[in-house]
Amino acid sequence: MGERLELGPLELKVLEVLWRRSRASTVRQVQPSFPQLAYTTLMTTLDRLYRKGVLRRLRLGRAFGYVPRCSRDQLFGRMVSSRVTELLASCGDSTVLLSTLVEAVGHADAELLDELEALVRAERARLKDDEK
Repeated sequence: MGERLELGPLELKVLEVLWRRSRASTVRQVQPSFPQLAYTTLMTTLDRLYRKGVLRRLRLGRAFGYVPRCSRDQLFGRMVSSRVTELLASCGDSTVLLSTLVEAVGHADAELLDELEALVRAERARLKDDEK
């Protein structure tokens, strides 16, 4: 997958269907989840996701089957990481960005702050090990 990954709302919905199916699926097999969409629109969306590197494409008889290259958590983790890295690089004062992130996490769920603190400790330990 490319470094910066942009996915539209329809692409995300199609991915959700594929993750639930958990096996290679053709356009025809995915179509019932999108009765309002034309077959060709769904086919184009799957092809676009394949070209972005998000899906693997397999030959299933005369059609292509598509399967996600990674789990939902892996994909969203990568997308968030990419955005945060971008913001840190463009932000004059990274403290503002980090404090905003901590505040947002606290508003969402105070217990997540403990998880965030544990993750920071684990990353520090990993970095120290890498220096050795």
